[in-house]
Amino acid sequence: MKFHSPKITRREGLKAALATAAGAALLPASVRSADAQTRSETLRHVMAGTINSLDATVPGSTREAFGAGMSIYDRLGSFGRKEVEGQWTFDFDNIRGELAEKIDRSADGRTFTFHLRQGATWHDGTPVTAADVKWSLDRAVSAKSLSAAQIASGSLAKPEQFKVVGDRTVEVSLDRPDRLALANLSIPLSPMFNSVLAKKHATSDDPWALAWLKDNTAAGGAYIVETHRPGQQTVLRRNENWKNGPEGKLPFFRRVIAQTVPEAATRANLLERGDADLSIDLQASDIDALEQRGRIKLVAVPQTNGFTGIVFNTRLAPFDNPKVRQAVAAALPYEDMFKAALFGRGRRLFGARWTEVPSEAFPQRLPLNTDLAKAKALLTEAGYPNGLQTTFAFAAGAASAAEPAAVLVKEALAKIGIEVTVQKMPDAQFVTLQVERRLPLFMESGTAWLPAPDYFLRTYFSGEHRWNFSGFKNAEMDSLVQAARFETDPAKYAAACKRMITIAATDVPTVMLWQPNQDAVMARNISGYTYWFHRQVDYRDLVRA
Repeated sequence: MKFHSPKITRREGLKAALATAAGAALLPASVRSADAQTRSETLRHVMAGTINSLDATVPGSTREAFGAGMSIYDRLGSFGRKEVEGQWTFDFDNIRGELAEKIDRSADGRTFTFHLRQGATWHDGTPVTAADVKWSLDRAVSAKSLSAAQIASGSLAKPEQFKVVGDRTVEVSLDRPDRLALANLSIPLSPMFNSVLAKKHATSDDPWALAWLKDNTAAGGAYIVETHRPGQQTVLRRNENWKNGPEGKLPFFRRVIAQTVPEAATRANLLERGDADLSIDLQASDIDALEQRGRIKLVAVPQTNGFTGIVFNTRLAPFDNPKVRQAVAAALPYEDMFKAALFGRGRRLFGARWTEVPSEAFPQRLPLNTDLAKAKALLTEAGYPNGLQTTFAFAAGAASAAEPAAVLVKEALAKIGIEVTVQKMPDAQFVTLQVERRLPLFMESGTAWLPAPDYFLRTYFSGEHRWNFSGFKNAEMDSLVQAARFETDPAKYAAACKRMITIAATDVPTVMLWQPNQDAVMARNISGYTYWFHRQVDYRDLVRA
């Protein structure tokens, strides 16, 4: 899934920045007083985007809304987290109960039974019931929201699949085992709602209360919304009755202030002065300067479920020819691009030397290496001995990394006779032309919330949808991505994934370049930051020393 945040107006940005610098002047006096008394237990998060909806399932919700939703609402399940090389990241292979204290899986993989936590309550103090869960799951597959298409990737599509079998017990059934069913019940698009409260605000035109829940909550998660001003700030208060975290522990922070501050330099300044505690969207140049002065802590974690790549339009000449794609891939100056675009801040997806796929993991490093002689030979074999002309496009919003890379792409391809015109486009124009498959060659990024190899390959290398950026169509790939989804034999699943990776590496519909770091800049006394699949902050993880 890939989402674009709406732009913040200059007026809104200035108001937010001034409010932050003044020490939360936008807050009511009672909140300012409490905050002054508990500064060590208050987290200030400054961000470029905005929490534009309190219900992450509402169409148009931003990434920031997904992050906030994880702390405001609970889901039936939750991914664990693991420590890798001294840093925390989500653990896709470890799903525990969240609102459910126990999850039973049937031997045939077709039934999940969720036993709700004893004593779990909503924010208004009423008990959580199986009827609430049933309504929430029915809403996920029935409402005109973001949920239905996503959770259908786990074979969750009909209200008839959800059954109340006790006051605190719900059963979810599948027609056949799907490895992504449980994972899809652990994401921001599967929140559990207080159905009694939500239904009070439903209408005949809006039976699932989408309009009301955009600016209000019917939740029971770790944090309660105290104030919400879209485009400016959202203030959360810890739910002292929350029982659904690991080992039943409450989050450390009693209050979270999430503020929109559009200017990266202003966010960096606030962090350095100690007026803010955390930001995950600073400029690389600002991060370097802050690190050198030693006043902040940087936690840099590669986006292990994401990628940036150079995409060929495989339905448009000349890039419908695999040899042309292979020629371009052999001409690219990978290491120079990596350093120019990211300052080396990330994980390489190029440079492997294997001839047989070493594992079923994906994304992984592919055998993409610079070889100009090979590139020229391939271009000749493809029928272009004298070269060709094309354009290379990128979105203005990605210019900080894409622009320096584009310069190197143009220079490198000129060496094999390909004349490139670079096009920097407004984001909306770029997306429109990409969806209409009118861009021959472009730079794009993607993130798979559920980083199972088959799901990643199904999303980005198969199907008639916009996330298949290249429009790649390969009969064997299309067959394998569907079969692997329901494969229960680990050896057969691994073999299918390896074959799909081989096709992606050989046919090169997309040149997989790198996984950028998620650079989280924070006060030196903050710990516990975890990289999550939705690339936002989960406030429940954080602690101040």
